[in-house]
Amino acid sequence: MDSSLASRPVVGILHPGAMGAALGSALKARAGTVIWAAAGRSHATAKRAELADLVAVPDVAELARRAQVIVSICPPHAARAVAEEVAAALDGRPDPPLYIDANAVAPGTVRDIGALLGEPRVVDGAVIGRPAWEAGRTVLWLSGEAAPAVADLFAGSPFTARVLGPGLGAASALKACYALQTKALPTVWAALADAADAYGVRDALSDQLARDGVDLTVQLDALRARAGAKAWRWAGEMDEAAATLAAVGVPDGFSRAAAEVYRRMADGS
Repeated sequence: MDSSLASRPVVGILHPGAMGAALGSALKARAGTVIWAAAGRSHATAKRAELADLVAVPDVAELARRAQVIVSICPPHAARAVAEEVAAALDGRPDPPLYIDANAVAPGTVRDIGALLGEPRVVDGAVIGRPAWEAGRTVLWLSGEAAPAVADLFAGSPFTARVLGPGLGAASALKACYALQTKALPTVWAALADAADAYGVRDALSDQLARDGVDLTVQLDALRARAGAKAWRWAGEMDEAAATLAAVGVPDGFSRAAAEVYRRMADGS
């Protein structure tokens, strides 16, 4: 493990949603303790943290004071604000923690977080898969100077940690590209169905698709089932994916369209 990390560091999780609770639980074997900030969090969050055996501290400031490693796992649109809150809490601390941004954000966003907190102390993380409670199903991709130290923390855990290299942004770029096929492509079914409804040709479209072996209703039901209550969160992820593409001159319109589809789903429209 990197010499800048204690052998059994205190790890702080911001915040223990379903994925955060799984990450926190996965780190218990290698951490001295895993803590989370209780202020302003919901009863559901508190219950998940309790079930994962995480230790509550009063607020982010206390978590930042105590932790040697902080994991940020929050809605994509909030990643920068969470990092800013941590930076404010760390002001004046002589031994800043290692900060793992495990959010579905654009490479530019995580590089901004690196500039805020100190690039050598920031690791870009990308979780691909479901919250992991058993090994073999979920990969945690890592990049940044301290990525090998973070991979060591997850050794033997349900999350398979893989290091991409020392550059911030590589893990986020991989996650964004992967999300285009898992989250952006399926939204085409909702877009074409809405357009067909507006033009009064939905039944004809369904019939024509059926001739090609495609059941439009099944595709739409599958999209709604996958997104469900997460549609608002996936909208933010698609915004970040669009920024990822635009930054390297790749057309980003379908990512932004996917974000709008998920916003409409979240609004019930």
